[in-house]
Amino acid sequence: SASVSYGELLRAQRRAGRAGTAYAWAVTVDDAFAGQLNASNVVLGAARSFSVGYWVGQEFAGRGATPLAVAMVGDYLFGVAGLHRMEINIRPENAASLAVVRKLGMREEGLRVRFLHIAGDWRDHRSFAVTADELGPGGLVGRLRG
Repeated sequence: SASVSYGELLRAQRRAGRAGTAYAWAVTVDDAFAGQLNASNVVLGAARSFSVGYWVGQEFAGRGATPLAVAMVGDYLFGVAGLHRMEINIRPENAASLAVVRKLGMREEGLRVRFLHIAGDWRDHRSFAVTADELGPGGLVGRLRG
């Protein structure tokens, strides 16, 4: 695969955001850049769904920034964009990400065998989801505070 420059990546992310097909956010902790969160595979029409992926630097892990960022993005896309379903796919060995979906009370939907090509091989992922109608009045952020 051809390498992509950082500038090209940013331009592609901005185009996708304007088109409403994907969104990217910086995750900050105490005003420091901690990582990134992406909402991608935005499907409108009958599905009105999106997938979320994220990473944070190891020094910021375990401080609650990732679950809060995911909750805020989910609530925004459910509320403002009128989307219905959020999905997160996680490699089975990724204990930190599994903790995020547990804290958010997301439903596990099963194993996606050889789902994504990562680090030179096709990797299995566990799939988790939540729909807008499953949330209480406090949304995903309310689930964290509850």
